[in-house]
Amino acid sequence: MDFVAIGDTTVDEFIKLKDAQIHCDINHEDCTISMKWGDKIPYDSSELVPGVGNAANAAVAAARLGVSAGFVSNVGNDRFGKEILATFAREGVDTSTIAVHNDIPTNHHYVLWYQAERTILIRHEAYPYRLPEGFAAPKWIYLSSIGDHSEAFHDALVSWLGEHPETKLAFQPGTFQMEMGKEKLATLYAATAFFACNKEEAERILGLGETDIPALLKAMHALGPKTVLITDGPNGAYASDGTEMLKIPMYPDPKEPLDRTGAGDAMTATVVAALALGKSLREALLWGPVNSMAVVQEIGAQKGLLTREKLEQYLANAPADYAVTPL
Repeated sequence: MDFVAIGDTTVDEFIKLKDAQIHCDINHEDCTISMKWGDKIPYDSSELVPGVGNAANAAVAAARLGVSAGFVSNVGNDRFGKEILATFAREGVDTSTIAVHNDIPTNHHYVLWYQAERTILIRHEAYPYRLPEGFAAPKWIYLSSIGDHSEAFHDALVSWLGEHPETKLAFQPGTFQMEMGKEKLATLYAATAFFACNKEEAERILGLGETDIPALLKAMHALGPKTVLITDGPNGAYASDGTEMLKIPMYPDPKEPLDRTGAGDAMTATVVAALALGKSLREALLWGPVNSMAVVQEIGAQKGLLTREKLEQYLANAPADYAVTPL
């Protein structure tokens, strides 16, 4: 196996709102959404999307790009769990390492979708996190969002990685992993070959205020990761392998984005999948924004994910200024 994702999976229930108000600060940042209190609020539509979540999205992204992909996770023995397993099977993701629980339900998140943005109501069930018996070492492990009771699992994973130097770790932290703090996860950061997050998350992890990208890349390297990727929305993405700092712009949207859910997952997973296929960092950085662009043209985090053939078509038709440049 070339790529095994580890993390929680869920069913996302998209609720498209008709009437809401968005309030932002003077810089059009730190926005909040508001609706009438104690009222009946009409919505436009709803859609259930099974088998999503940061690591789940990464596994599907890798599989569609032709990388042999598996997934270590947990589901309940319920309707939603069965739908998730069927979804991964259709995508060609190995489900043999997904544990099915009779006494714990499947994670179920609610996505309040308004215009092109979304607010997600999340709940991570208290699954027992562990690597499966006889877990075969892949080329890459892609670790992302799992629940807030998983500290012991992270320690166990670091120990396992120490015994399997042939496996590289990609780490895209989720909400609870960021809340755990860099001190508790110090050994995990030190074992990470490829780290990714967005600019605001990097500042939060490092305990910094507004900080420029070069300083953030250097500070993240200081925690231990060999290669660091930081995305910055419409400004593009930035990466450093400790030797050089690079920038890649966004791939231009063919039309206005429909839903931004999963854009960051697509970016990071595609870069790691390209590395797993033997691409250089510069080549891999060209791949990431293409898949990110495609995802935001559809509802949900996976529908727009590209095959390798389609992604390479977009690269062949990329504008002249779509290039990796030194930062």
